[in-house]
Amino acid sequence: MSIKKHSEVPLDIKDQIISLLYQEAHYLDNRMYKEWIELLAEDVTYKMPLRETVEGVNINNISSDSAYFEETKASLRTRVNRLYTKSAWVENPATRQRHFISNVVIHQGEKKGEYNVRSYFLFKRSRGSTTDIEEMFGERHDVITKMEGEWRIISRTIIPDQTVMTTMNMSMFL
Repeated sequence: MSIKKHSEVPLDIKDQIISLLYQEAHYLDNRMYKEWIELLAEDVTYKMPLRETVEGVNINNISSDSAYFEETKASLRTRVNRLYTKSAWVENPATRQRHFISNVVIHQGEKKGEYNVRSYFLFKRSRGSTTDIEEMFGERHDVITKMEGEWRIISRTIIPDQTVMTTMNMSMFL
């Protein structure tokens, strides 16, 4: 059995990128959305394509022409700003949420200084006094680079494992 060797990413770079992902989860879990959005590059692409259920053994059943969302930083900023207003009724009372990030794999990207990052996520959320717990899980494909001395996410594709979303909304920024 052979393992395909990818170009090595220095451990200090891996540590910094993993720290960025954990910081991002902290911001989201603590409703620090204005701080979170600053982790994104100005020209970020942020999308979650549909997962389709298809017959057969094909596990790559991700739609190429439909998505739950496909955002820019401007559209995400609009959503974030709305969460700080009284019209964000879906977040009143505020949800309690956790983003769990694991299985992080980092490879050198196509361009110098860019890194392709694959991670798994588990998102759990509860509302009010209900015993219902909403959850989503899946995989994320990020491209991350350093800009002006700070790590930034320049691209994120979220691939849910569910074909039917059971969450009340998707204001949680995966």
